[in-house]
Amino acid sequence: MKATLDIDEKVLAELKREAARQGRTTSEMVEAALRLLLRAPRKRMPLPELPTFDGGEPRVDIADRDALYDAMER
Repeated sequence: MKATLDIDEKVLAELKREAARQGRTTSEMVEAALRLLLRAPRKRMPLPELPTFDGGEPRVDIADRDALYDAMER
């Protein structure tokens, strides 16, 4: 499949030199580089630490249905 890419002049010049050194085409070099990039393990961003809050002592025992209803009606 053919594709048109806009590549920086300096990068393209270095790519051509390296392709010539290895006896490969620039297309082969680009394809190999893309394969490496796409197969590389993805780095996961660390998740931010979640905030914690001290809510003090519980105001109601949630296992006590009647106490819970009384607290919600207030």
